[in-house]
Amino acid sequence: MLKDKLKKYQIILASGSPRRQQFLKDLDLDFEIRLKDTEEVYPSHLKAHEITDYLAVLKANAFENEIPENGILITSDTIVWHKNQALGKPKNEQEAIAILQSLSNSSHEVITSVCFKSNEKTTVIHEYSKVTFHNLTEATIRYYVENYKPFDKAGSYGIQEWIGFIGVEKIEGSYNNIMGLPTDKVFDYLNQLP
Repeated sequence: MLKDKLKKYQIILASGSPRRQQFLKDLDLDFEIRLKDTEEVYPSHLKAHEITDYLAVLKANAFENEIPENGILITSDTIVWHKNQALGKPKNEQEAIAILQSLSNSSHEVITSVCFKSNEKTTVIHEYSKVTFHNLTEATIRYYVENYKPFDKAGSYGIQEWIGFIGVEKIEGSYNNIMGLPTDKVFDYLNQLP
């Protein structure tokens, strides 16, 4: 359905995330992957989706003048927003444990922004999902960090992994968004292209 509609476009996903790559496959899209290292630094006054919007555009701008004439570049960024603070990817085991201890027995928001960039325009969308964790014991947190090594994940966890099965009390909003891509909004945007 969408694949036929997008035949005239060249879809490029600029993400090394296996989850985002799988989502585009699951949306039945033909796409290629192009990667560039981008230093994910943002102005300190930005809050919540302003951060993910900024970083998604920053990643897209790294491909300036490299997008084919019929190309649509897709970049994305996800953060965990908790107690008015952005939680990105943990640098080490200690940081991962500390982040999960802070998320234990409370709710936080997972925010993902997606940037669609062509030679004509740049469009950014974002989505919020709310996750509530049960009380996580220190033993539970240590087991998860040592066995699943969530160092490539914002907020130090993957909802689709063991900790999501045993630790999540409630989810409000898009589950896929928590995994890194609001697939319904991505589909809607691509589906309305001329």
